[in-house]
Amino acid sequence: MNRATPKLFFLSFVFFLIILHLVNQPSFTQNKSSATTLDKEALKKLQELKYVQAYRLTGPIELDGFLKEKIYKNPPVEDFIQTDPIDGAPASEKTKVWVFYDNNNLYVAALCYDSDPKGIVGQLGRRDYLVDSDWFIFYVDPYYDRRSGYAFWVNPSGSIIDKALYNDINEDSSWDGIWEARTQILPEGWSVEIKIPFSQLRFPKKESYLWGVNFQRIIKRKNEKVSFAWVPKEDNAFVSRFARLEGIKDIRPGRRIEVFPYTVGQGEFSPAEPGNPFETGHKYKGNVGLDLKAGLKTNLNLDLTINPDFGQVEVDPAVINLTAYETYYEEKRPFFIEGSSIFNNFGRGGVYITANLNWPNPSFFYSRRIGRQPQGYVTHEGYVNFPDRSTIIGAFKLTGKLGSGWNIGIINAVTAREYATVDDLTNRYQEEVAPFTYYGAFRALKEFNKGQEGLGFMFTSVIRDLRVESLQSLLPDEAFGLAIDGWSFLDKKRNWVLGGWAGGTFIHGSQEAIYLLQRSSIHYYQRPDINYVSLNPEATSLSGWGAKFSLAKQQGHSLVLLSAGALSPGFDPNDAGYQRSLSDKIDFQALYGYQWTKPGPVFRQSLLMGGFERVYDFGWDKTFDAWLVNLQGVFKNWWLINAMATYYPKSYSNTLTRGGPLALIPEGYYGYFEVDSDTRKKFVFYGTVDYTWIKQKQNEWDITLGLRWKPKPNFNLSIGPQIGKKFNETQWLTSVADPLMTATYGRRYIFGRIDQTVVASEIRLNWIFTPRFSLQVYLQPYIAVGKYDRFKQLNAPRTYDYLIFGQAPSTIYFQDGYYFIDPDGPGPAASFSIYNPDFNYKSLRGTIVLRWEYRLGSLLYLVWTQNRADYSHPGDFSLGRDLGDLFAAPGDNVFMIKLTYRLNL
Repeated sequence: MNRATPKLFFLSFVFFLIILHLVNQPSFTQNKSSATTLDKEALKKLQELKYVQAYRLTGPIELDGFLKEKIYKNPPVEDFIQTDPIDGAPASEKTKVWVFYDNNNLYVAALCYDSDPKGIVGQLGRRDYLVDSDWFIFYVDPYYDRRSGYAFWVNPSGSIIDKALYNDINEDSSWDGIWEARTQILPEGWSVEIKIPFSQLRFPKKESYLWGVNFQRIIKRKNEKVSFAWVPKEDNAFVSRFARLEGIKDIRPGRRIEVFPYTVGQGEFSPAEPGNPFETGHKYKGNVGLDLKAGLKTNLNLDLTINPDFGQVEVDPAVINLTAYETYYEEKRPFFIEGSSIFNNFGRGGVYITANLNWPNPSFFYSRRIGRQPQGYVTHEGYVNFPDRSTIIGAFKLTGKLGSGWNIGIINAVTAREYATVDDLTNRYQEEVAPFTYYGAFRALKEFNKGQEGLGFMFTSVIRDLRVESLQSLLPDEAFGLAIDGWSFLDKKRNWVLGGWAGGTFIHGSQEAIYLLQRSSIHYYQRPDINYVSLNPEATSLSGWGAKFSLAKQQGHSLVLLSAGALSPGFDPNDAGYQRSLSDKIDFQALYGYQWTKPGPVFRQSLLMGGFERVYDFGWDKTFDAWLVNLQGVFKNWWLINAMATYYPKSYSNTLTRGGPLALIPEGYYGYFEVDSDTRKKFVFYGTVDYTWIKQKQNEWDITLGLRWKPKPNFNLSIGPQIGKKFNETQWLTSVADPLMTATYGRRYIFGRIDQTVVASEIRLNWIFTPRFSLQVYLQPYIAVGKYDRFKQLNAPRTYDYLIFGQAPSTIYFQDGYYFIDPDGPGPAASFSIYNPDFNYKSLRGTIVLRWEYRLGSLLYLVWTQNRADYSHPGDFSLGRDLGDLFAAPGDNVFMIKLTYRLNL
């Protein structure tokens, strides 16, 4: 490709984004057309005076959705204001809301008037699944800390969603409470009644209560969203603007104690492998266990599990990972995802806007470390039965508030020793591949002045009982992390905020284990061209520090983000947490954005942002540089756009040679474009296109399309095909010792050009019979083919100078699956070989889940999971043939039944 072509494309794309944004600016005429919109400042002041009166029930109430009891003669609240489509305008449809209570429960009822009842959209959805529907949403802040709370969503079909609120604007959909709702479609609209036991909410016990409250309603056919406690679009705030809920007093919330005994049975069926005593074609497993949830006083939740079932209902997606870093997978186990926001929010409090291109955002706690696949290996030859996970003996979790405003989260878990069995057809051996291990995480956060400031800390620990030499030389025996975080808003309106975190990690182990760790991809202490760290084969510990601080303006039309962060070369949270990049970073970032919240000629609302990010190592070599412009907007027809253009000046890579010297990365460009259609339609389309070009090095594009079909209120099908193509001249292969290669410090760093094709799709079907009875299907066919050629070596550090093998005087030939390379032909350098790296990975993964909540909180799961894979024809892509090979490949089938019963004590 001509060098000017991508540069011209980049400049044209940036010019297009800016012009598209500028032509959207509202004219004076358009502003006048919104005369129904009240003055926003006056409206904001009125919001501060809003309150809701809760009425005590004097008689029984039947939860049926019909608002027929005498209590409904009390005055409701009905002053709702639009966020969409016209921010600040009065609601187009009337809504009336009442709040009642008795000794044990909180009740919320709403009458949602609709001028076109036939237009009410009531899609059925499984619990916590956001369908394209009308919704009524009840928000409550029982602590009245103006930072946290709960959300209860109900749609006209009775589908429900519940969430925990934190950090003012964030939501945690993993929280599940035990509550009920009933709805009715009426001639004048639709109605809802909600019953929430006080035991499901966390709050300090008092004689009378003052809580925060808000109500929202979504009218889908109009794409209208209205709120009782309205917040302008340009303000990054939510819980802090809630109205007051008054009148609740003399209640007896009780103590929540729930026990969930469970039983699970599983059958695994796969093709038998002749001669392999472990692969007979079938395996059967069964288990029983117990989960307990208890409310300690009214502020804390205790989750305890004995002999837990930590299997996953949905499989992880297939990926091809050609990097030196592990793939990140989302947590899907309920015990860990419920209430996880207290851990996930570390370092992110107060500062709501983030934009990371190269900063790794390290996590001190990554729950999938607990129960991970054993990291050990076997030393005997023969057939091997290797465990796919570590057994979790038990775990407990404590979350909630303590004392005067401390939010706490504690997780402790213990995993058993795991053994691999080796059978050489004469003898059978057991070898320990995972030690007895303790995992702990302790998180605490205290907020001051109703969230104006905050200060917290996180402590993590991993302690392994290493008894065998193979594990002692591989794994550290102790790993600890300790960090503090906090924020402070710099003005009462919370326009500006300063926030961040700082902490360190300490790892202890044998000399062999720490030596391996120093050489690992998160450290690369063996890099020969740095002088601030070096390999120490006698070290028995490794420590490091990290920090990041941000100054942000996040209210109003103008947005600013200035941040600086650093990770020392020894920083490593990966025993208990997750970091997918090399430490040894000093990061600077500056971004400015402007958002328009009033409709213009093109957009209903839009955001244009630009800035840069630059990264150095601790030797002050520039290892990343990017300048970007980003446009996000909602078109007048409710289609969404997200487009970004990035320019990368040349920099050095300290990871390309995987422990070798710096290598030059030439300048390049990146473009991204995403569009989503109007979600009100029966067919919803979405698509993304991204393109990367790096001079002389890389040319890559990827297209992902999606279509969601909603033929009936209880059925939807989505298909998301993906195709990608990648040419990379410097895909890492290996390194070879050669004392004659003095220019690169006695090693040859070997690369190849990869021509990679990826074709995949994600298919999801949701068939909802009732909100408590559903069938879900997930299917992912995935094909990734890589063909290598133009094998080469780096000739000199800090350059883009490579010798392509086969060019005189070097030679290369292929034989019996290996490439034989002589880097200087008749010269004195030793020849070497590399195995043919071509691949053709084909995978089909799928799961079918039938879920039935047969009584409140009690569940029955029937699950069928299938995995199949094929590796034939490496390096040769042929879609029809490869699909045929994939569907003809033998599959592994797993059938599971799980029954959980809730006992409310």
